[in-house]
Amino acid sequence: MCFADTIIQAFRFSLLLLFRCCYPPSRRRQGAGILCALFAVLFFSSSPVFASPDLRPDPRMDDLTALSLEELMNVTVYGASKYRQDLQEAPSSVTVITAAEIKRYGYRTLADLLRSVRGFSITYDRIYHFAGVRGFDRPGDYNTRILLLVDGHRINDIIYNQSLIGTDFPLDIDLIDRVEIIRGHSSSLYGTSAFFGVINVITRSGATTKGVEVSGEAGGYDTFKERASFGMVRQSFAGLVSGSIFRSRGKDLYFREFDSPDTGDGITSGTDYDRNYTLFTRLSYLDLSLEGLFGSRTKGLPTAPFNAQFDNPDNRFTDERGFVELKYEKNFSEKLGIAGRIFYDIYRYRGVFVNADTLVTNKDEANGTWWGGELKFVFKPLSAHKVTTGMEYQDAIRQHQKNYDADPYALYFDDSRDTTVWAVYFQDEISLTPRLIANLGVRYDHYSDFGGTFNPRLALIYSFSSDTTLKLLYGEAFRAPNIYELYYNDGGLSGKANPGLRPETIRTYEAVLEKRWKEYRATLSAFFYRIQDIISQETDPADGLLVYENADQAKALGVEGELERKWRNGAAGRISYSFQNAKDERTGEQLTNAPRHLLKVNIILPLLQDKVFGGVEAQYTGKRSARDDRSAEGYFLVNTTLFSKNIVKNLEFSASIYNLLGDKFQDPAAEEHPQALIEQDGRNFRLKLTYRFF
Repeated sequence: MCFADTIIQAFRFSLLLLFRCCYPPSRRRQGAGILCALFAVLFFSSSPVFASPDLRPDPRMDDLTALSLEELMNVTVYGASKYRQDLQEAPSSVTVITAAEIKRYGYRTLADLLRSVRGFSITYDRIYHFAGVRGFDRPGDYNTRILLLVDGHRINDIIYNQSLIGTDFPLDIDLIDRVEIIRGHSSSLYGTSAFFGVINVITRSGATTKGVEVSGEAGGYDTFKERASFGMVRQSFAGLVSGSIFRSRGKDLYFREFDSPDTGDGITSGTDYDRNYTLFTRLSYLDLSLEGLFGSRTKGLPTAPFNAQFDNPDNRFTDERGFVELKYEKNFSEKLGIAGRIFYDIYRYRGVFVNADTLVTNKDEANGTWWGGELKFVFKPLSAHKVTTGMEYQDAIRQHQKNYDADPYALYFDDSRDTTVWAVYFQDEISLTPRLIANLGVRYDHYSDFGGTFNPRLALIYSFSSDTTLKLLYGEAFRAPNIYELYYNDGGLSGKANPGLRPETIRTYEAVLEKRWKEYRATLSAFFYRIQDIISQETDPADGLLVYENADQAKALGVEGELERKWRNGAAGRISYSFQNAKDERTGEQLTNAPRHLLKVNIILPLLQDKVFGGVEAQYTGKRSARDDRSAEGYFLVNTTLFSKNIVKNLEFSASIYNLLGDKFQDPAAEEHPQALIEQDGRNFRLKLTYRFF
C-alpha cells in the first residue's frame, strides 16, 4: 500500500471511530447512516461521481468547472503575507472558500461559511453571531480576537473592535469572489485582533459581473432578500455597483426564564426580527482603485438582555458600518512592487431598551469616525530574499459613547475619545536552500493611550518534495482593549468602566504537514497556545455590575486533520476533524463554550452536466460548558442545497434545507442575557433565483 493510500485509510478509520465515540447514542443510527453514506460517495469512488469520466470543462464558465485539475489543487493566497503566494509557501494554515462553493452549499452569511471550516465553531445569541477558533469563544466577546478584512481593509470597528459575520456583515455574500481563512497569529503583519486568525474577504469585480444581475430569495420565518448589481469593463476601466435589502420576521421562541402569566408564559413572537441593507461599489482604472461599502442592520432582542422588558418589539440594536478607500498598487518589475491606500471609516450603533422594572426607554449609542493610510513595499534585494515592509497610521477622530433615558430624560454616560495608532512592519522570506524557506516578521504598534508593543513571527517551511511540505510556526500576537471595555458605564444600570485594562497577549506554536497528490490534498496540524491577561466580561459580586477585567489565563493543545478531493467537473469533497483542549490555566477547567470535538463533511455532487449540483454538509459540534453550571449538549447538523444554472439561459436557481434532521440544540450565552443557554433554529429552508442581463 502506498503512502497516500495509507493516509486515506487511517483518516477514514479515525473519523468513523470518533463519530461512534462522541455522537449521542439516541441519534447515532440516524446520523451515522447519513455520515457514512457521505463518506462512501466521496472517498470510495475513484471516478467523478454522477458524471461522465471524459467530461471536459467549459472554458467560458467562471467557476470550478472552468479550471483544470492542477489549477483546482494549486490554490494561491494573499492575506498570509500581504502578497500572492502558493498555499504551500504561506507561513500559516490556510483554507480558501470560493464563490462557486458559496453557491453550491447555500451559504447565507459569512457565519454559515465559517461554520463549515476546520477548527471554527459558531455561536448565536439571537442578536450577533460569534466565531470560536481552536477552542476559544468567550461569551460576551464581540469577535475581537479575529481580524476581518474586505479586500485587505479592516472591518473591525474602533468602539467594540467587533467582527460582524452574520446578517450584520456589511457586504452581500453574493459579491464574494473568495474567502481566505488564515489561522494563527498575524499581529506581525496586521497588529491588533490578528490573534487567532485573519479572514480576508475578496470581492468580485466588474469583470466578473458584466451587465445587470438581479437576485431574489425567500425562506422560512418570513425571510426575504433582493439584490441588484451592475458591472462593466471598458478597456482599462472596470466598475461594479450593487445594493441589497434583507428582512425577516424571525422565529417565535420560548424561554423558560420568563415562563409566568405576567410575561406571556415565556413565549415571544415578533421580537426576533432582522432587517438590513447593503451598498457596495468598486471602481478601478489601471493601477488605481476606489472602493466603498456601507451596511445597516436592525435586530430585535428576543432574549431581553440588559434587563429589557420581555416580548417588547421596541427593544432593538442597529449597527451601521461603512468605509471609502482609495488604493494604488503597482508592480514595477519582478523585484519591486509598491502599494498605498488612504481610507475613511464610520461605525454607528444604536440600542433601545424598555427597562423591565421602570418601563422607561433607555438608549445606548456609539459613534466612531476614523481615517488613515498605509504604504507598503515588496521587493527582492537579493535572489534569496523577498522583503515586505510598510507603515500604517490611524486617527480615530471620534470615539463617542452615550447612554441616557429618553422620557423622562436622564443622562448616565457621555464619553468622547480621540486616539491614534501608528505602526511599522517588516517581513523577510528567505530561501535558505531550494527546499527550506524561513519567514521572519516583526511589527511595532504604538497606541496613544497605552504605549507600544512588538510582535514577532517565525516560520520554517521545508518541502520534502514538490507536493509535501512541513511548516513549523511560532508567533506572538496581541489584542488591545477597546474603548467599550475601557470606559463604558451606564450609570449603574448594567455595567461599569475599567480604564486600567492591559492588552491581551498570546504565544502560539504550530506544526503543519501538507500533502498533495493527484486530486487529493491532506493537512495535519498540531498547535499549542498560551494567553496572558485575557480580557473577560465578569460580574462584580460587590454590586452585580458587568465589568471587563484582565481576569484569566488560558492554554490549549489541539490537533486538526483534513482531507480534500476535487474533480474537474465540479465535484468536490472535504472531511475535517478538530480536537481542541482549551483550559483555564489557573483552575484547570475547560473553557466556557469550548467544544473539544468538531467533525465536518462537505460534498458537492454534479447531478447534470455543468448545470445541476447537489451540495451536502454535515457538522458535529461537541458538548460545551455554559455559565450557572449548565452545558450545551453536542449536536449534529445536515444542510443540503440543490443548485442549477443555465437550464434557462443566464438563470441560476437554488433550493436549500438547513438542519435537515431538525436537531434541537442550544448555544451558551453571555452574562447580559437572562438565559444561560439560547435556543437555535430548527429545520429551515431558502429558495433563491438569480438572473443576468448581458
